Amino acid sequence: MICSPKRALVLLFLYKAELIKKVKGRKVRSVNSTYDFPSVIKLNEYKNIPYKRVELSRKNILRRDNGTCQYCGTKSGPLTIDHILPRSRGGEDSWENLATACFSCNNKKGNRTPKEANMPLINKPTKPHYVIYLNQKLGRIEEEWRPFVFC
Repeated sequence: MICSPKRALVLLFLYKAELIKKVKGRKVRSVNSTYDFPSVIKLNEYKNIPYKRVELSRKNILRRDNGTCQYCGTKSGPLTIDHILPRSRGGEDSWENLATACFSCNNKKGNRTPKEANMPLINKPTKPHYVIYLNQKLGRIEEEWRPFVFC
C-alpha cells in the first residue's frame, strides 16, 4: 500500500505499523519531540485494503498514451479521446476501447473501426497497472521502495 507521509505517521503513532525505512536528513517536529520522516512502513496487521485501481478518465488515457495520437504518432495540436469500436456500434467506455487521437485522425476514422478505416493503432490499449501509473504520476518511484513495491 502506498500512502502519504501524514497517514504513515498516524499509523505509526497508533502502533498499527512499524518503521522500516526513514528518509535521511528529514524529521517531523512537534513542540516537544522529533520523529523520523517515514519512507517505508510495515503494517502490523493486514486489514482488507481495497485493491487500488487507476480511475478511467480522459487525463489518465492521455497519460497512458504519453500524449501521443495512437494512429499517426503526433504529439502536437489538440488531442481527443477516440472510441476504437464506436459507441454507436456497441463500443464501451473502457481502457481497452479508448485511445488518444488527434482531431484529424479522429475525424478521418469517423464512425468506423481502425481496420475499416485502414488506420492501425500504434499501441494496443490496455489497462495500466497501478504501480506503473504511480511511477508516471509521481515522475519516479523512490529507490528505497523498489524492494517492497516491485516484489
